[in-house]
Amino acid sequence: MPVDYYETLGVNRGAKDEEIRRAFRRKAMEFHPDRNRTPGAEDKFKEINEAYQVLGDQEKRSRYDRFGHAGVNGGGDRPFDGFDPYGGFGDIFDTFFGGGGRTASQPRAGEDLSQRITLTFEEAVFGCERDIEVNRVELCHRCSGAGNEPGTPINTCGTCNGAGQVRRAQRSVFGQFAVTTPCPNCSGSGRSIETSCANCHARGFERRRRTLTVTIPAGVDDGIQVRITGEGDAGAHGGHAGNLYVQVQVQDHPFFTRDDADLVHRLSINMAEAALGATKSVPTLDGEDIDLEIPAGTRSGSDFRVRGYGVPRLRRNGRPTDRRGDIRVLVHVDIPDKLSRYQRQLLEDLAYSFKNNGKAPPPARTERRPSRRKNAAAEPDPPVAAPDGAAPATETAGEDKQRGLFDRLKDTFSPTND
Repeated sequence: MPVDYYETLGVNRGAKDEEIRRAFRRKAMEFHPDRNRTPGAEDKFKEINEAYQVLGDQEKRSRYDRFGHAGVNGGGDRPFDGFDPYGGFGDIFDTFFGGGGRTASQPRAGEDLSQRITLTFEEAVFGCERDIEVNRVELCHRCSGAGNEPGTPINTCGTCNGAGQVRRAQRSVFGQFAVTTPCPNCSGSGRSIETSCANCHARGFERRRRTLTVTIPAGVDDGIQVRITGEGDAGAHGGHAGNLYVQVQVQDHPFFTRDDADLVHRLSINMAEAALGATKSVPTLDGEDIDLEIPAGTRSGSDFRVRGYGVPRLRRNGRPTDRRGDIRVLVHVDIPDKLSRYQRQLLEDLAYSFKNNGKAPPPARTERRPSRRKNAAAEPDPPVAAPDGAAPATETAGEDKQRGLFDRLKDTFSPTND
């Protein structure tokens, strides 16, 4: 018949967690095999462990209170048969009674290393190979990590007989216990070296500077870490080496910024190009410019896309795919803060046309300015100068009447070589 866990620990069903914990410590000390050599003590010790494993866990205790043993072991009488009280509860007993932990001869993984590199914007987008210097711990090249001078013997430690651990009695507030500690003679290695390696002095390791060629995959972004497996510090006693983590810092680009797999390019156009439309050249990272058609009536903040010229898209494992993002062209309409007299006249004519339902402005009137000199004959104002490279306004008056105001604005705002 299954044993009631509350009775095993000697607590009532309403006991708090701290009461259950204290009861477990008291019972465990009473029936610990190192202290109690009476027959049946080990079995009782297992029952105490089994009870605390359930009652010390809120979820398991709730199921046990509702369904009994069936709620925690699927109907079996003993859910922890085959449980090793010196293995699964090692951390608990180390806390209560002290303990030795791992021996020095057990495999231990090497430490991870970190290195920072700076990439150009293009190197981050398309990937590259970089040589980096790493100062890391490696197995001694002379003794291959054994610690002895090549050709000299390695004996078994006579203190621990190769176990790497010794047991000793230790007193605490709970009484006297047997505690396992690393062997003081061999430092837990279980070996005795007669002649130490002349290079590493029996440590088995040395620090060396290496130059590694690291492949940076396409599409990495600023702040990302690239893991190079097994290029960290060497492991001990057959443990695997640590990893090298390369932290990537990406330089800014004069034309682009990153938005995941898209490249963002900001393009300024003047207000005449925004109103009439234009063909603008957009740079790419592939070494060629792409012509982008800006439609008439484009507003500031409009977003256009050049498909397939962005950053290679990455899979979940960090490897690049064959697909690339886009170039997003963000248009900004540039409003000039200074105008020539000719540009101002054109805008005033345009404002008049907007205000009067598209009507053309009246012909310009010639005005006379009074002379600053007394009795001087009044002279007419000089004609308004036309833009550089254009014919005087008097010669092109008939032509200007046939062309729209926006066309003339576009001519005056745009360079003559466009």
